[in-house]
Amino acid sequence: MRDRAEMLEATLDLMEEGIAVLDERSNILHWNKAAAVLTGYEPADVICRRCPEDLYRVDEEHRDKVSANTAGGRGDIQAAGAAVGGTFPDRPAIVRTVQESSRFLERPTLVSIRHKLGHPVPGMLRRVALHDSQGALTGAALLFYPVEEVDSLPRGESGGGVGIEASQADMEDRLDAAHHQWMTNGMPFGLLWITVDQARSLRKTHGRDACEAMLWAVEHTLLCQLKPAEAIGRWGEYEFLVVAHERTAELLTEHARRLAGLARTVDFRWWGDRIGLTLSIGTSYAMEADTLQSLLNRARHAMQTSEYQGGNHVTEARGEECSQS
Repeated sequence: MRDRAEMLEATLDLMEEGIAVLDERSNILHWNKAAAVLTGYEPADVICRRCPEDLYRVDEEHRDKVSANTAGGRGDIQAAGAAVGGTFPDRPAIVRTVQESSRFLERPTLVSIRHKLGHPVPGMLRRVALHDSQGALTGAALLFYPVEEVDSLPRGESGGGVGIEASQADMEDRLDAAHHQWMTNGMPFGLLWITVDQARSLRKTHGRDACEAMLWAVEHTLLCQLKPAEAIGRWGEYEFLVVAHERTAELLTEHARRLAGLARTVDFRWWGDRIGLTLSIGTSYAMEADTLQSLLNRARHAMQTSEYQGGNHVTEARGEECSQS
């Protein structure tokens, strides 16, 4: 048994993500090498102890949704087995809080990690609840990595980290959260406003079911090229929004071009007819004094400019100007 435990610990130390394993009292059982590099806390500093206070902070909107029991406004890891912030008062409360928070914490969440030396490190955090064979909660595993590494992660291999938002309301929540992170922590933030050029004509010639099937195919194809920190969702009848975190406007535009090229490879058929697909995309990168509405307006205007150019275009919004490619 001891050999198995040592083998497991050695395996976790090979992972590029920071990994912390906590028991149900939030005491740290394992703290891998990547976690030590990212936070500055060595295993000897934290093993068998509760996590350092205020080790990370989630934006206010996520915190409100994840837990109505946040102690003192903190987003610390001490209660991560249950939720962001709070404590483990008793088992029923633990189970209840985990059930309420699982939607927001089981996928990567933008956070600000506090290094041991005091400076913040923008990062992504994912919490996974651990259960025994009877389904009882036994603790939690925390997986985190600096946001600078998001660009280098393999595309299409996020293991569920990237998600399609179920409704426009869900997408609005992601937009608000990303804008808040940009305002408070300087987290890079940009939008891709996407429309499928053939959507309206397909609806007229083949009907609503064909149009919806085509939009589903495009959405899931684009999903394969998104990164763990990104989100895609329907926005209007024929359009999508992508929340992205590229470091510069130029990288955001390159990302849009890759998605446009990918869409042209979609093999969509309806009753034997192969229908070629292209995208009109507008990109908008957050700038000083931007509101969320101004960012959305620029992205929409850039997308419409791409449509006016005949479709199959990517247009970058720069202030009041647009640049086509």
